[in-house]
Amino acid sequence: MKLVLAEKPSVAQSISRVLGVSRRCDGYLEGGEYIVSWCIGHLVELSPPEVYDEAYAKWKLEDLPILPEHWQYQVSDSTRKQFRILKELMNREDVESLVCATDAGREGELIFRLVYHQARCRKPFERLWISSMEDAAIREGFAHLEPSGKYDALYEAALCRERADWIVGMNATRLFSCLYGSTLNVGRVMTPTLSMVVMRDAEITAFKPKPFYTVELCSDGTSAMSRRFDDKAEAEKLQKLCCGNMRAEVKSVNRTEKTEHPPLLYDLTSLQRDANRILGFTAQQTLDYTQALYEKKLVTYPRTDSRYLTEDMREMLPQLIADVGTKCAVPSGMLSPEMLDSGNFTRLFNNRKVSDHHAILPTRTMSGADLSALPAGEQAVLRLIAVRLLCAAAKDYRTAEETVVLACAGEEFTRKGRTVLQNGWKELWLMFYPAKNREKDTGDAAAFSSGDVIPFSKAVLKEGTTTPPRRFTEDTLLSAMETAGVEDMPEDAERKGLGTPATRAGIIEKLVQKGFIERKGDKKTRYLVSTARGNSLITVMPEQIRSAAMTADWEQKLLEIEHGAYRAENFMQEITGMIADLVRNYDAAKGTGLEMSNYRKAGACPCCQSDVVEKPKGWFCSNRECRFALWKDNAFFKSIGKRLSASMVERLLSDGRIRLKDCTSRKTGRHFDATLLLSADPDGKACFQLEFDPPKNRNNGGKENRKQGSEKETSSGNKHRSEDRRNHYEQ
Repeated sequence: MKLVLAEKPSVAQSISRVLGVSRRCDGYLEGGEYIVSWCIGHLVELSPPEVYDEAYAKWKLEDLPILPEHWQYQVSDSTRKQFRILKELMNREDVESLVCATDAGREGELIFRLVYHQARCRKPFERLWISSMEDAAIREGFAHLEPSGKYDALYEAALCRERADWIVGMNATRLFSCLYGSTLNVGRVMTPTLSMVVMRDAEITAFKPKPFYTVELCSDGTSAMSRRFDDKAEAEKLQKLCCGNMRAEVKSVNRTEKTEHPPLLYDLTSLQRDANRILGFTAQQTLDYTQALYEKKLVTYPRTDSRYLTEDMREMLPQLIADVGTKCAVPSGMLSPEMLDSGNFTRLFNNRKVSDHHAILPTRTMSGADLSALPAGEQAVLRLIAVRLLCAAAKDYRTAEETVVLACAGEEFTRKGRTVLQNGWKELWLMFYPAKNREKDTGDAAAFSSGDVIPFSKAVLKEGTTTPPRRFTEDTLLSAMETAGVEDMPEDAERKGLGTPATRAGIIEKLVQKGFIERKGDKKTRYLVSTARGNSLITVMPEQIRSAAMTADWEQKLLEIEHGAYRAENFMQEITGMIADLVRNYDAAKGTGLEMSNYRKAGACPCCQSDVVEKPKGWFCSNRECRFALWKDNAFFKSIGKRLSASMVERLLSDGRIRLKDCTSRKTGRHFDATLLLSADPDGKACFQLEFDPPKNRNNGGKENRKQGSEKETSSGNKHRSEDRRNHYEQ
């Protein structure tokens, strides 16, 4: 028997159908000579610091840096059952070998190998490496399974990436959080990305618009523009001189033909950029939609960084283009051989520029599928991928660019025009995505000759102002991430920039979720803007943490590790050395403290007198060594029919007590009034005590019952675990 291990249940089901495995069991399928199961993402993860030493449960500067000598892993609570199933399957006597069928890439390799090692499995395994979930591709993959050793270097690179993120994220997050009294999440890729947004916003804030002036000569539907003037008086002087002449002499006429090749096929980043610009989707939405299409066998593997195909795909591509064109209802004449370009078709194939996976393509399955049943988002992304394929092999878009230079009153005026010579691939693209301001022919250079004297009807003074840089959209931020540090990278570097196509969307989402950036704008165009919290974080970050160039260099070295061209030990020494140096030499910036946070101060901690600040899930002591917390979703308050509010917390912290009316007992359903007293035990646990008011005796003429009652109840509200106090190992 062979045990096939996929990354998700849906992928396991697709593989099972092809292999004829149909008997369903708890957590796996079985039939014939195969057992097919799945991982549910990362079943095994790096252990948090407190596993290495209980003292690390509290964040202290003196404990840093934390650099494990022997890495430890653990199974997450939410996936413990599935891990147990996999371990039992691996230990079955009839299971002779395994097939790693997780996603064909760095993270997929890591997911399988961590489970394999955590289960202490020693049985041989092979690698399924495919770029499509179509039945034919799965059959072909199983007919040519790869030896596991071929991907050992890929696993080494994945381990280095995971451990580097742990070392940088955990140490830097604890360092800056302790220094500034607020949780400041720091990541190897996340922080340099945030820095780019903060720097762009700073440029916009500091920008001061400057007026400029031009003079325009107008005549019979044509016009020519002067250079820009900073001085309005100088421009007005030129305007008056031109009005006194009303003629201009043609100094030169230049005509240049320009060719615009069709865009290459999509990799994930270019697809995310177009989907953001054209459809308004976030990078994460586009990845999710494309992943769903891949699992439905409608597109090839999405997490690719290549925009090319391999030579062995040359024969199948013409038929795929024809099938996709028919499915997209493109007129047959537009996809005839006369409309396609052999040169553009040939440049789609380049073995040297395909590493793990080729460019994203629609599959043959698409032509026979009922696309109307797809969700709207998936339909829109599939259409983008299909249309890009149709355009990629079409003819070039060709124009004639015309520049006419006129002279009047001692100044030169320029008129530019364009004539479309061949619509080529743009005709196909505009069928599906019409341009709002479609370019029109404006060329009439043939009407001008050098030395001609041209009369004009008026000279107009035009006023404009310089504009600031544009804020980042997800389209432009993805582009900036892709090219970050490129000037410092070698020309032949295979991968450049921050992160990988597979991780960039997640990085942007984390920055939004952590409150460092926010999306602003309308539904179609949404900008990414840094928050006060994000600005404050970058203000105190040292260069080595926020440097895009350094992070891009690390990404390149990870790729070299994949190819066996760089030692994993050297990479990890660089990371640990940088973090040790940071912890040893960094001095906190003065005058920051709690202003680093957007969180409002609620009062003084009853344990240590430090500030208690409000965060999304509750009120927490700003002193990292103190465990005092009041949770918004508080179990004790629920038990008396109340919800803890900000005003209640402020009164409790200032007076130690609050008056509560119309409380409800969960046990009896009775209503009562009481005074709530707050205290804290030596460990920082919040303790509540109720002092009840005397109940009124309704059968005794309204006289008060003199019998008083008191009850002491203590509660921590919830387990002492905070989202802000978990160990974050961000990229």
